[in-house]
Order: sequence, then structure tokens, then C-alpha cells
Amino acid sequence: MTPFAQMRVAVVGLGKAGLPAARRLRDWGAAVTCWDDGEAARAEATAQGLPVADPAQGFEFDALLLSPGIPHLLPRVHPAAAAARAAGAPILADVEFLFRAVRAAGSKARFVGITGTNGKSTTTALLAHLLARAGVPVEVGGNLGPAALDMRILGDDGVYVLEMSSYMLERIADLRFNVAAMLNLSPDHLDRHGDMAGYRAAKARIFARQSREDVAVLGQDDEATAGLGAQLAARLVPISGTAPQTGGVWAEGPLLRDDHGTIADLAACPTLPGAHNAQNAAAASAMALALGLPRTALAAGLASYPGLPHRQELVGRIGAVRFVNDSKATNADSAARALSSYDRILWIAGGTGKEGGITPLAEYFPRIAEAFLIGRDAPEFAATLAAHGVAHRLCGTLAEAVPAAAEAARRGAADVVLLSPAAASWDQFTGFDARGDAFRTLVRALPGVEF
Repeated sequence: MTPFAQMRVAVVGLGKAGLPAARRLRDWGAAVTCWDDGEAARAEATAQGLPVADPAQGFEFDALLLSPGIPHLLPRVHPAAAAARAAGAPILADVEFLFRAVRAAGSKARFVGITGTNGKSTTTALLAHLLARAGVPVEVGGNLGPAALDMRILGDDGVYVLEMSSYMLERIADLRFNVAAMLNLSPDHLDRHGDMAGYRAAKARIFARQSREDVAVLGQDDEATAGLGAQLAARLVPISGTAPQTGGVWAEGPLLRDDHGTIADLAACPTLPGAHNAQNAAAASAMALALGLPRTALAAGLASYPGLPHRQELVGRIGAVRFVNDSKATNADSAARALSSYDRILWIAGGTGKEGGITPLAEYFPRIAEAFLIGRDAPEFAATLAAHGVAHRLCGTLAEAVPAAAEAARRGAADVVLLSPAAASWDQFTGFDARGDAFRTLVRALPGVEF
């Protein structure tokens, strides 16, 4: 299959998605040229037989596949993007090429896109779990897990479940989602999108090109998301983690419901704690129903969901004390979801803080027995906690914070040690996953821990 024969593609950014994309496009007939600002990545591409040249030095390509993490507008334009724009060439994400290849193969496989500031990884994985358990051929990835161009070409009965970041959504052209979900919106990535309006507009592109034949699942628990309903061409299915939604799916206490009655008891779903996960379960269930799964299959599927690493992941116990890895909480809104799930907490937080720091979390401060602060912005977090009378200490690193929190737990201060940093990890780690892995390793090295 050579759907991209005669097409010249520059691939810039040769990370975990870029290099596989370059190989796959080459296999599919494209004339590929690779570039990365890092010398080691360029050398790896050369070792794999891929041509390497800087497209900014003369852009003679039909398209630029630009890694999502590389900006094409704000906060500063990458030279390759500037060259592509000057040449009038589209700047695309790898999911766009996947969609075109699937359709070129004659497959009617359905595409599901999931976005939102928080919860999209859990919802993506949960929906894929429900589909796979029901015997539906499924490929899952995108911003989560496997790169889009590492996926198989599915037949007409297949479903692609794709987590879509705002960075990726900026770079789709023809891709149309048969089912699309926007979970929630809160300020994030404002340096990349300019302001909240720009961020919201990028996220809303998940509904682009949908028609009445398609389904739009829309969170109703924040005004910015719910307000998109009037703009949708697709059939709207509202979802909520807290309030009834006519024609939708919602949670009432522990019960997940729709207009036909109870779908599942979320108290029987140990990997989906809290109101935020109730919304995730509502979204995944709404999409599963839209894709044809029977309601009777959902309860068992939700209860058997294994959860994701770094999203309220239980990594160990010492007696009744639980150690929970929520390293994916890179902003205050995400950390709020974890803090709201436990009554008394020993909180490990800090790193590279986002705009507003942890001030938005003040309503949860009474739950914190003590905070153990790490990373670059630990002093700023400490000042906020001090202003609210919350006990805290500056630890600097996870290696100091974990045993300190464990000792406080042994003294009976609380029965949950929660890593939910409310900050990015770049100051001390290569990503939230590396931070979570380090936390898990440190916990499992504690005396008496069970896992």
C-alpha cells in the first residue's frame, strides 16, 4: 500500500512519534526528509536509512509533519514551520496521515477523538478497554501511548481511539471524528495558544467537519466546555460527573446513569475514584454506547478497568497507609481531582508551577495534614501554604520527600501519601512519567512496604 506515493514530506522532530512516522511514511511511498535540532536524533535517522536535511534551508515539500511539542506559531515559530508557511505547505500531525492512509485503503473504520484539559488519558484507555472487552478490533494511542503511525490499518469493523492534545488538534486538516469528546477546560498551555480563547479554539477543533451522522460528547461540569454545545453540528450527548443530563450519561453519587436507568455502580470500580473519574466513566460509556456496545456490557467493563500508571496509581502500602502516584497531575486543576478523592493527605507537590500556582487548591487545604515540597517552585508553593496555615516542609527532591512523608504516615498523620504535584516535571525529570517512576521506586524501597 502506497497512499503517499509522489508526496514529499518533511518530518521535523524525531522523538517517540517522529521517527516511527518517518519510517511508516517512507514505507507508504512518500519521499521523506528528516530533521531534528538534536544531533543524536539526526544520527539515529541516518542509521535507519532516512535522508536528513534541514527543511528550513529551502522548503521543497508538499507537507510538514511537525512534532506536536514543537511550536509553529507561539511562543516562537520554529524555522521549519516558518519555511513551510512561507511555501504555503500544510503543517500536519501524524494522526492526519493515519486517517488518510486508512481511507486510502478503503477502510470505513471509525475514528474516536478525546480531548480536554484533564482526564483524557484515562477516558481514552477506558473506552479502548470497553471496546476490546466486547471484541471490537481497536487501536489506541495518539497523545497517549503508541504513535499514530505505529498503528495497524483496521477493517471496517475497527475503531481508532485517539487521545488528542491541543497541539495535535491545531494540525489536522481532513481528519473527521465519528465520535468526539471534550471533557473539560481549564487554563493550560497558554504560552502556546496565546490566551484561554486560543486554547479553547484549538481544543474545539476536535469537532471540526462533524455532521449530524456523528456524535459529540460534551462535558457539562465547567462553563467553558458546556458553552460549546451551541456550535456543534453533530448529535450532542452531554455528560457529567455530578448532575443529571437529559439525553446523556451522568453520575449520581456512586451510580452511573442515563435516561434508561443505572448503568453501573462506580463503588465497584476501584480504579475510578472521585467525581472526576465519574465524569471520565460517563464519557467513556457515552462513547461506547454511540459505537454500538450494549448497556449490559458496561458495568463489568468499568469494574475490570486496570487503570493507568501515574493517574492515582496505588504503588504500595505500609499497613493501612496507601502510597498513590498521581504524577500526571501537572496543573492545579488536575491535582484538585486527586485531593478531592481523599479525606486526610500527606501531599508531595512541586516542580515547575503553572500560572496561578496552587492558589486555586485552597478549598482542599483542610484535607492536607502536611505537604512535602519539591522542585523549582517549592518556595512559591510554601508561601501559599503558609498563608493558609498548612503545615509543610521544603524537601527539594523526591528522594527526601518520600521517606519524610512515610515517617509522618507511621506517626498517624494520615493514611494516604499522595504524589500529585500540581506542576510540570521538567526542572528535575524528563517528564511526568519519569517522576512517577521515581516515586514508585522510592516507595517500594521503604522498609515494610507491600505492593
